[in-house]
Amino acid sequence: MMNLKVRMKNPVFVVQLILSILTPILGYAGISAQELTSWKTLGTVLMEAIGNPYVLSLVAVSLCNALNDPTTKGLGDSIQALNYDKPKGGKR
Repeated sequence: MMNLKVRMKNPVFVVQLILSILTPILGYAGISAQELTSWKTLGTVLMEAIGNPYVLSLVAVSLCNALNDPTTKGLGDSIQALNYDKPKGGKR
């Protein structure tokens, strides 16, 4: 189980999630982010990706990598992380 409610409060995680979806799609389509100059173009690229099982599998792997916490066994969060109400503020 993952504490997605807390993870979504972390802007770095949200950007990581968005990029984990867009990067494989744009890479497969051979399009750079600079070439996305309209919402119509982005919509077309996304709709083409939805119809392509290979691209969807690339997105699934990318999402799995973005969601995974390498400090715990498996794909879930630790018991401690599941009990968080907000992202833990790290001190360095």
